[in-house]
Amino acid sequence: MLSLLFTICAIGIFGKLLFFGIRAAWGISKFLLSIVLLPLILVGMVIGGLIYIAFPILIVIGIVTLISSKA
Repeated sequence: MLSLLFTICAIGIFGKLLFFGIRAAWGISKFLLSIVLLPLILVGMVIGGLIYIAFPILIVIGIVTLISSKA
């Protein structure tokens, strides 16, 4: 009976740690994607001659940023 109680508590604690780890990884991934990777992709597209694709993407991202910052 004591081992069952221990197992339930261990699953609860490590489940919370797993959930925290997934949330932390999601936050780091969003940061890297939006701050580091996206500008590099857009600059690479402009250097590569794809400004006609990069400019609309930049406009859409700007509009989404303005809308989400007011909410």
